[in-house]
Amino acid sequence: MGASGCGKSVVGEAVAVRLTAPFVDADDLHSAEARASMSAGRPLDDQARAPWLRRVVARMERETRSAGAVVVACSALRRRYRDVLRGADMVDVVFVHLEGSRALLDTRMRTRDHFMPPALLDSQLSTLEPLAPDERGAVVAPEGTVDDVVAVALEHLRALAPGRATLLR
Repeated sequence: MGASGCGKSVVGEAVAVRLTAPFVDADDLHSAEARASMSAGRPLDDQARAPWLRRVVARMERETRSAGAVVVACSALRRRYRDVLRGADMVDVVFVHLEGSRALLDTRMRTRDHFMPPALLDSQLSTLEPLAPDERGAVVAPEGTVDDVVAVALEHLRALAPGRATLLR
């Protein structure tokens, strides 16, 4: 989880490979209308996010039933969005919040081809609610190599989900 540009997709995909689990990029589940709105520099409100979050949950449930686990790259900026994700049937959710500086996120957003423009970064950062103490998750700095970030993320996942340690190679 985290703001745009933090590396959710790249790190999430690499974590999924290490876990031999399917990977889902929640950005792929946005409607064409939502993508167009964000591309035009208009952030989504809660009403526009609701059907997207339902699609993310449905995909999490399907992948978990099929493969036993799934790694999802999803902004999950607000607690209430994370509550929706945690409410998924058959899914034991652990969050890895990739938290980078505004400067790092802005630089990354300006050097990639994505529907989310850098103009929406401040909106993302102002919407972002950090993980609360009662939310199972960890904050990881998305700096260094992808392998470095993945190693730290996996270390936290081992600590947060010890019953699944055998999955975390």
